[in-house]
Amino acid sequence: MYFIDSAGWLTSVAKHPSPNFNTRPPATEISLLVIHNISLPAGQFGGQYIHDLFANCLDCNAHESFADLRGLAVSAHLLIDRDGAVSQFVSFADRAWHAGVSQFEGRENCNDFSIGIELEGCDEVAYTNAQYRALIAISRALRNSYPAITAARIVGHNDIAPGRKTDPGAAFDWAYFKNALE
Repeated sequence: MYFIDSAGWLTSVAKHPSPNFNTRPPATEISLLVIHNISLPAGQFGGQYIHDLFANCLDCNAHESFADLRGLAVSAHLLIDRDGAVSQFVSFADRAWHAGVSQFEGRENCNDFSIGIELEGCDEVAYTNAQYRALIAISRALRNSYPAITAARIVGHNDIAPGRKTDPGAAFDWAYFKNALE
């Protein structure tokens, strides 16, 4: 079970504050949960690269595929690794830089009103039971703290940036996840 403290941090998870955030617009209600995936290098799991990316200290010479990441400033609120371990990079009270150019129900700039959770994975590889357990428990805690996040307002990155993003991909079991939240 997860709890969110008054500063917007999950208790009992690893905290790795990212510089890639800013304040939400005044009087913004948090009303959207966006599920993403990430792996660095693509399709490879484990290691420090994701943490380094969110901390702006990724060695872009460490792998040939990292060249496109040079100078990129991104973050998510949370990362759930393949073992189900959770790391928090940005307080839920703040605006993480996870959605990019996006819109939901006609409203642009989803970072303003959403929480972003990255699952360590890729579109074509099944997510682990440990990841689903953590995601379900965290989603329940988020919905308790932010009641505007209804089941219909839990979406994939592909839903808010269609044509630009595909995550969490076909490997994500939406039916299982949504049924477990009920």
